[in-house]
Amino acid sequence: MSRGDLTDQEWRILDLLLPDRGERGPPIPDKRRTVNGILWVLRTGAPWRDLPERYGNWNSVFVRFTRWSKSGVWDAAFETLASLGPPLADKEHAIDSTIVRAHQHAAGVKGGIKIRKRSAARAAASRPKSTSAPTPKATR
Repeated sequence: MSRGDLTDQEWRILDLLLPDRGERGPPIPDKRRTVNGILWVLRTGAPWRDLPERYGNWNSVFVRFTRWSKSGVWDAAFETLASLGPPLADKEHAIDSTIVRAHQHAAGVKGGIKIRKRSAARAAASRPKSTSAPTPKATR
């Protein structure tokens, strides 16, 4: 067991909340290893392809995480654990802007960038921005 993996007590509780098999495919051969792999990626923020081999095939772990997310398994497990109260729900987690990634174009002013229109007189007085001169046509 690696640092950060589920303890035996934590696993006994979580094991009851997670399905043994998906909507298709064979049963999960080692569900605890898969869950520890999912938690490793979520904890480290590393790409799925960098998942250590001790947690199994990265794609299998990713697919299981995605299917459980879409089917609401994680939401149901969280709600159940939260309703049990302390000592199981004594760990608090917070998400702030230092760990939530945003698209590079997301930075900026609320409401978009304000562009002032130039007056017709000012536009006529300014020189053209292009410095290229028309090129003569080639003749034979």
